[in-house]
Amino acid sequence: MAYWLFKSEPNTWSWDDQVKKGAEGEGWDGVRNYQASNNMKAMKIGDLGFFYHSVNEKQIVGIVKVIEEYHPDPTDAKGRFGMVTVEAVKPVVKPVTLADVKAEPRLEDLALVRQSRLSVVPVSEEQWKIIMEMAETPL
Repeated sequence: MAYWLFKSEPNTWSWDDQVKKGAEGEGWDGVRNYQASNNMKAMKIGDLGFFYHSVNEKQIVGIVKVIEEYHPDPTDAKGRFGMVTVEAVKPVVKPVTLADVKAEPRLEDLALVRQSRLSVVPVSEEQWKIIMEMAETPL
């Protein structure tokens, strides 16, 4: 299993929106960066990801699961980019802010910190465990 972080602007697509989709999940559409797209191409069904509210909140608020692998993104008229479909698994008990992440030396190499503009980034197993502890959330 691999781990990821999905960033979304809460006024565009929020954790609550994701939860409302239930088992149907939602396609992670609109990604127009090749590196983020390649990250999604690497995803497999069952991979887990953090759901991160960007912009004003800048915090991890939930956990999602990949339920459909990379497929065409219908919002891309040129057909260059695809998407995965994710389903909400559970909210985190304690949101983990970007400031919390930056204050944790063991997370200095986390892509969220190093490549802050990417909307979909990998998370190592060790980083996943650290953040889950910070979020006080058992899986």
